[in-house]
Amino acid sequence: MAVTVETLEKLERRITLTLPLGTIQNEVQARLRKLARTVKMDGFRPGKVPMNVVAQRYGYSVHYEVMNDKVGQAFSEAANEAKLRVAGQPRITEKEGAPEGELAFDAVFEVYPEVRIGDLTAASVERVSTEVDEAAIDRTLEILRKQRRSFAQRAQDAAAQEGDRVTVDFEGKIDGEAFAGGKADDFQFILGDGQMLKEFEAATAGMQVGHSKTFQLAFPADYHGRDVAGKTADFMVTVKKIEAAHLPEVNEALARSLGIADATVDGLRADIRRNLEREVKFRLMSRNKQAVMDALVAAAELDLPNAAVQAELGRLVESARADLKQRGVKDADKAPIPEEMFRSQAERRVRLGLVVAELVRAHQLQARPEQLKAHVEELAASYEKPAEVLRWYYGDNQRMAEVEAIVIENNVTEFVLGQVKVTDKALAFDELMGQS
Repeated sequence: MAVTVETLEKLERRITLTLPLGTIQNEVQARLRKLARTVKMDGFRPGKVPMNVVAQRYGYSVHYEVMNDKVGQAFSEAANEAKLRVAGQPRITEKEGAPEGELAFDAVFEVYPEVRIGDLTAASVERVSTEVDEAAIDRTLEILRKQRRSFAQRAQDAAAQEGDRVTVDFEGKIDGEAFAGGKADDFQFILGDGQMLKEFEAATAGMQVGHSKTFQLAFPADYHGRDVAGKTADFMVTVKKIEAAHLPEVNEALARSLGIADATVDGLRADIRRNLEREVKFRLMSRNKQAVMDALVAAAELDLPNAAVQAELGRLVESARADLKQRGVKDADKAPIPEEMFRSQAERRVRLGLVVAELVRAHQLQARPEQLKAHVEELAASYEKPAEVLRWYYGDNQRMAEVEAIVIENNVTEFVLGQVKVTDKALAFDELMGQS
């Protein structure tokens, strides 16, 4: 069939669809007859309801279904015939003045844009690298030791110092009034771990069991407790117990407690190195991928389909609501979250998605089966039971689709790095790991 496509503006198009009225009526009658064979209505046996009664009860809804199906089918066929890549759902309205025996509809919709990617060889990307050194392994070992520390009560006259676990009673007041969360008995924390605000830790350090102290504490303006944020409280703290920390030695016993197959100090350090190198690899990938995507967005020219941006805005708003719900916010699903606060993020995501898709199409950067397998195996390797993790991934199409998206992005990153001017920069291990 010949399809006439009218350009309204930029990406917006219009197609006029015509349907024979007889086709609609015949389909409605066929569906009503099929419905009559199974419908149950008071006063009639199943399958014995008269057609006129079925038509009276269900005629409108069946006619609506048929119209939706037939118009949708006609639009799909017309779009395919015109070789259009439709973005989002069309807005379909009935058109007046159709020839006798026909129905006419206008379908207004958007198409995906032509993506023009500039000369990538003129772009520059900073690629970072990081080495896992012995100092990084030492610091990780200290973290593992701290996680397995034990505590023993200090002498009665010992002063609390960094690393000790202290048990205290405390009470705080603001302008002489108690406040929520400002009082606790037998409260434990470890000095120097950052669990308490610095003023609280500083006041407790140096105290002995049985001693009390009063001090002022200024809550930060961004403190999570809104009622006290930015205010100053008067606290009294009493130390009831002080326990010294004991860290396990770095030896074969520690290696065994951590489930290291080669339960030696060398085996423990080798295992830590493998885990750190795996984490460093993923973080570098993420950092370098971001730099590549920024370069791609800057080099590309395209019009954004509003339908795709609106769909992405909807996803971001729903994600924000889900996050609020997870945090325990009451009626999070009804929270008034303005779309506009996510618009720039939604537009960037849509733009980037279209640019990446064009590169993948033009340069055959699709994920290959062996790449998917290698990526999943690398993810599973960091777990205690890799085989179970493999089954978890391979048993869910959605999870594998996420893996495929990551592998495709990695392919695009490698391709772009091979085109652009690359500046290599060595990043300190702590600097890389300190990034979220």
